[in-house]
Amino acid sequence: MATFDHVLAPGKIGTLELANRVILAPMGTEMGTHEGLFTDREIAYYTERALGGTALIMTGISIISDDFEMNAPGLCRVTSDDSIPGLTALAESIHAAGSLVSLQLTAGLGRNINAIDPERAPISSSANPHYSDPSVLCRPLEIDEIQLIVRRAGEAAARAFEAGIDSIDIHGHTGYLIDQFISEVWNSRTDIYGGSVENRCRFAAEIIAAVRENAPGLPISFRLSVDHRFEGGRTAEESLQIAVQLEAAGVDLMIADDGSYEAMDYVFPPYYLGDACMAPAAALLKTVLSIPVMAVGNLTPENAEAAIAAGEADFAGIGRGLIADPEWANKLAAGSRDDIRPCIRCNSMCVGNAFFALPLGCAVNPQVGFELERIITPATTSKHVVIIGAGPGGLEAARVAGLRGHTVDLYEKGNNIGGVLLPAATPEFKKELRAMIGWWARQIAPLPVTIHLNSEITEDDARLLGADEIIVATGSNALLPPIPGMDGDNVMDVLAFHLGAPVGRNVVVAGGGLSGSDAALELAQQGHIVTIIELADDLARDMIVINRIPLLRQLAEHGVRILTGHKVTSIDATGLVAAGADGDVRVDADTVIAAFGVRPNTTLPLAFAGRENVISVGDCVKPAKVGDAINAGFMAAAAL
Repeated sequence: MATFDHVLAPGKIGTLELANRVILAPMGTEMGTHEGLFTDREIAYYTERALGGTALIMTGISIISDDFEMNAPGLCRVTSDDSIPGLTALAESIHAAGSLVSLQLTAGLGRNINAIDPERAPISSSANPHYSDPSVLCRPLEIDEIQLIVRRAGEAAARAFEAGIDSIDIHGHTGYLIDQFISEVWNSRTDIYGGSVENRCRFAAEIIAAVRENAPGLPISFRLSVDHRFEGGRTAEESLQIAVQLEAAGVDLMIADDGSYEAMDYVFPPYYLGDACMAPAAALLKTVLSIPVMAVGNLTPENAEAAIAAGEADFAGIGRGLIADPEWANKLAAGSRDDIRPCIRCNSMCVGNAFFALPLGCAVNPQVGFELERIITPATTSKHVVIIGAGPGGLEAARVAGLRGHTVDLYEKGNNIGGVLLPAATPEFKKELRAMIGWWARQIAPLPVTIHLNSEITEDDARLLGADEIIVATGSNALLPPIPGMDGDNVMDVLAFHLGAPVGRNVVVAGGGLSGSDAALELAQQGHIVTIIELADDLARDMIVINRIPLLRQLAEHGVRILTGHKVTSIDATGLVAAGADGDVRVDADTVIAAFGVRPNTTLPLAFAGRENVISVGDCVKPAKVGDAINAGFMAAAAL
């Protein structure tokens, strides 16, 4: 059995002693008040991760200055003494849970600011175009304005120090304002804040000095993008020089990652980027720094252990993994690695919520953001609960109902649990999604839950007699349009492909939604010649943009032919015909994979309509993402 001695070993950052090497990487929560103050909800979220054994809790960004930017409601602010009570409550709660807390400070977004004030130009290091609207030119900060921001950093650090915060993290990545100063691509200044590496780092160095002066003794960390991952952006060679300057300025811990707004998928790496996708950035920094380095980016317990054991990192920054399972560290320490709930790297309710200024959530952990309310407690009366369908919604409902002490019979018409997850998660890049099936099986095993496979339930089934509550989670059915040739021997549903049905060398995927696009990528990775036919103008339009970027890139890298704006009109034994704006297109294929989407399996929900003891969840109500089904299953069982 794998051991995690290096991950669990004590660590040190400056004078700060850490119980282990697990750190909650900084991520915004959008749980603050409209004025940007910490709330009980946000404190409970962080405290849950502290109780789970995380050695150091790093908060999301906290704004230090209201002088130059329009800042979004809900983002944490440390711009006045009004922030001190909330910071104090945060520190006290995390300390009581046995952990330490670091407050992340940001000097601002600069050219990356989301909302452009029509009355004043956005600020930056130089006259850079705004990130999302290049027609808007940023205003270079004057020297006295730079020094005002530095002073604001010191004032914010003083408030954190007074509140009992243990460490300060400086947000220097993602192309935000500090990054705009230190990067040659965005800094064309000719004064003391531009030109040489030392000058470009001056703004950051002065902020570090101000923090040190106003929060004496508190370790300082700095998050640095080692490779911006876009053409013309900062590369590792430049970043290594910057890292040396920052260490000399007084940084105690360097957080290594990649990406920028121009390469957003590296800022929030989805499943397409694989495990430990930014660990090499930490290894590079280790070659030039004497201070500790923290690795981030899709780290599993195994590759976090490997990186630390090899001396390629000193700490493991776990972000979305700790959203999915706050007890990540405690479970490793208890020898229960397999009980860690996998993060499926879908970005749907964590990053996706943040994009719409919604509070942080999680596709696989419905308690995220509701730590004070969604507490699984024993039911006052034990009931007999029948759950129909062992997909994600049904499995989560069974887990929660079993934990509450109900006796559960879970019926699945197929010969495996997992529902659509089992075939949909066959690609290697979706292995964490596939791991959820095993996780549910392990969690359910000791509970009063009996799983019945190969057991289809009908409306008047005798097995429903005596059930106090019924949860219907029968999922969806494939949508198969009435296209001539759809019943041909060379045509298969996308799920049949995932379940192992043989396909030919030349494959056409009819439908470029998420399931069709992922199937096309998997086929191309296996060496097939692949074409996608999609009626809409874009592929995977319902995907969050962060995930869509690497999907499209990898489809291109694997030579997948894409025909958008085309409608399949007929299929025959050697291919299909699709109609587009310029007329019909003939596409030859050995196999046609139908990925036209799904529709709810409403048979039982309609049959049970009006019955008070029946609730339907998941795709049988409305096809949606896996996280929606999981959250619905949780809520249904929690209400019993």
